[in-house]
Amino acid sequence: MIPAGFEYHRPGDIASAIGILQEHGDEARVIAGGHSLIPMMKLRMAEMGHLVDLQAIDELKGVEVGADTVKLGSMVTQHELITHDGLATAIPLIREAALQIADPQVRYMGTVGGNVANGDPGNDMPGLMQCLNATFELSGPDGNRSVAARDFYEAAYFTARGDEEILTRISIPVPGSGVRQAYEKQKRKIGDYATAAAAVMVGNGTASVAMTNLADTPVWSVSASSALAGGDVEGCVSEMLDAIDPVADNRGPVEFKKHVAAVMLRRAIDRAQSRAG
Repeated sequence: MIPAGFEYHRPGDIASAIGILQEHGDEARVIAGGHSLIPMMKLRMAEMGHLVDLQAIDELKGVEVGADTVKLGSMVTQHELITHDGLATAIPLIREAALQIADPQVRYMGTVGGNVANGDPGNDMPGLMQCLNATFELSGPDGNRSVAARDFYEAAYFTARGDEEILTRISIPVPGSGVRQAYEKQKRKIGDYATAAAAVMVGNGTASVAMTNLADTPVWSVSASSALAGGDVEGCVSEMLDAIDPVADNRGPVEFKKHVAAVMLRRAIDRAQSRAG
């Protein structure tokens, strides 16, 4: 199908983009890579009078790898996440997850900001960012603010981002040298959303565990993470199975999804623990 008519905007800076959102209100939406919004527009499931393309805003680009923190511009593509050697050294979990998103054609255009900002429970990056304890930087008419990834998701497609705010940057603490990481994902075919996916970090007496597409938000569990930090793998799996809330759909019934979730989580834990710190 063909989208309904709209006015196209391509601002060159964040302030101009926010100004357009203020001017047109509910009639305006930002677009990053477009892989979520454009299909919805073609199906006439999303209509807006003004589309604000963020591609020309250099402030939203770039990867900064520091000794303690990694900063990702929201317009960094999945391809850039995969090919940035410094990022792969600092936080290998990001490359490992990005390689499992869709296919190369999508990853060349799809952005990390778009993946985390729209609140799709099937996207890989939201759960990953919760596992990594990332912080999202938001800019809007009232200035800048930070929201923890673990507090950002409220329900499917509903987040803490205001309608006139733009997610500009992601800050991620660099895990310690003894922290091992792994990402496991089960999907029906290449390019599909996960039936279940697990992100795990463990080491130095700490752990963090998050799962994807098993509730209407990503699921990071403090009790599952604490159990794994204490060396109790089955306790971690049990706590996570209590935390998730899958629904039956074309990927399978609830019991099947819980089974797959447990398998993915155990695999991620086993692989993380088998790696050198």
